[in-house]
Amino acid sequence: MVSSSLGQGAATVNKTIAADEIIAVPTLGEAARVWARIGCLGFGGPAGQIALMHTTIVDEKRWISEERFLHGLNFCMLLPGPEAQQLATYIGWLMHGVRGGLIAGLLFVLPGFLVILMLSSLYAVFQEAAWLPALFFGAKAAVLAIVIEALLRVRRRALRERFHYYVAGASFLALFFLNLPFPLVIILAGAAGLLWMKYSKRRLAAPVLPQASSRTHFPAVTTHVIARPLVVLVFWILVWQSPLFFIRGLDVPTDLIAETLSGETNVFGAVFIFFSKMAVITFGGAYAVLSYVGQVAVGHYAWLQPAEILDGLALAETTPGPLVLVLCFVGFLAGYRNPLAMAPLAGGFLGAFLAGWATFVPSFIWIFAGAPYIEKLRSNENLSSALSAITAAVVGVILNLALWFGLHVLFAEVGRAALLSGKTGLPIVSVAWPEWRTLDIAALGIFVMACVMLFRFEKGLLTILAVSTAAGLLIKTGEALL
Repeated sequence: MVSSSLGQGAATVNKTIAADEIIAVPTLGEAARVWARIGCLGFGGPAGQIALMHTTIVDEKRWISEERFLHGLNFCMLLPGPEAQQLATYIGWLMHGVRGGLIAGLLFVLPGFLVILMLSSLYAVFQEAAWLPALFFGAKAAVLAIVIEALLRVRRRALRERFHYYVAGASFLALFFLNLPFPLVIILAGAAGLLWMKYSKRRLAAPVLPQASSRTHFPAVTTHVIARPLVVLVFWILVWQSPLFFIRGLDVPTDLIAETLSGETNVFGAVFIFFSKMAVITFGGAYAVLSYVGQVAVGHYAWLQPAEILDGLALAETTPGPLVLVLCFVGFLAGYRNPLAMAPLAGGFLGAFLAGWATFVPSFIWIFAGAPYIEKLRSNENLSSALSAITAAVVGVILNLALWFGLHVLFAEVGRAALLSGKTGLPIVSVAWPEWRTLDIAALGIFVMACVMLFRFEKGLLTILAVSTAAGLLIKTGEALL
């Protein structure tokens, strides 16, 4: 018997989940303790976090069925933002409604956020110390190997037909050679997927539509749930954007919107609005979005240097929780270096909080407003075709990111080479180009070592980062003594 009550101990279950898909229902307190443990142990990026959730929730606790877990995972993969956090939120929502979703999603992120906040503070305060660059020297080279491994993993999952390879290649060319904005590439990829689906339907006399598994029994959505999604959506959007009211109250001399659009005075408004925009287009996770974040945060706002993006990713790799916590590192440095009337550390804390709020709150919006319609969304042919093309474009985005990271890790100086138009003198194609004489042999050696550990011996990420960091410290210490 499935109870619709949210306060009856072990019988507490979201009424939209079928009874035969619940194996053992936990109390809200028991679930909270398990989500806290998952949040503290969630190392290894989305692959490691999803595996940890599966082992704990499905195999050990047997709270939901394998089929329901995979169904939720497929839905979350279609959404922008950190899919692992969204999956945790979705499972919590299934079992205990909105309260369960909030507890699961927050506990999944909070441990990593607190750790990245502490590490960002140490990084900002002691950045000029001699030991800090040496500490991250080896970690950067290891992160490059991890990014390459992520590229190969996403490629296997995303490129299922020849058309997807074309989309991935075109997205890489658009980013690396033409320097097109990341959101434009994503929009064009989605449009291409929709057009390809329509072309394929015309070409085939009898197109085969996807069939639902006969073993799946998803409950019908009740009438009161159908009437609520717009109200739920508006409410959570207002919650998401509520920090704007606080930012407007800061003591700044000009209007908030003008400042945030220029990014010259109210850095906190700029951080919040920028990362709010990123939250709705971050298909593919941290690796896919970092290239564009780096372009804007480094090139436009000058919040940090290119190498510091790598430092932030290295920090995020060593913390539990989603890898997009690296965006909190970017927000911290932006606030720390432009604190307005606050102390630098206070500005850094506020910048990190705003970046985190803008990035993670939308995950609750997608789940709470969209979860009742998961099956309808997944069976929508137009949406599925567009999103599959976007996923393919993410492969090209990550390839661009890997090259961008690799150039800055392995070379001390990276410029740009451009092919100019003979008539206008404007660049037709512009690519990042290294100064070959500045190749760092030590960084190359650590990168090769990290690749061998990752691909040949299949060592864990923490082991690879620890060994690479130690190697970097030894090399830099030796250089300082010579």
